[in-house]
Amino acid sequence: MEDRSLSERGAENEVKGAGNDLKGRVKDAAGGLTGDSSLQAEGKLDRAKGKVQDALGDVQRKVGRNTDDRR
Repeated sequence: MEDRSLSERGAENEVKGAGNDLKGRVKDAAGGLTGDSSLQAEGKLDRAKGKVQDALGDVQRKVGRNTDDRR
């Protein structure tokens, strides 16, 4: 198991989530412009994945901060 704090893992998930959201926005837009519904759907899926990762990261950071405060 990695020896990183929950806060650090949360921040990493938030960054990855933002990256997936951006990637999804690009795919969604490109699919819309080219008429590629498959690419557009893939973009929507990436955006959803990014939002979940971002939310998970936010929770991890908050819990990690509370845990760090107790030490």
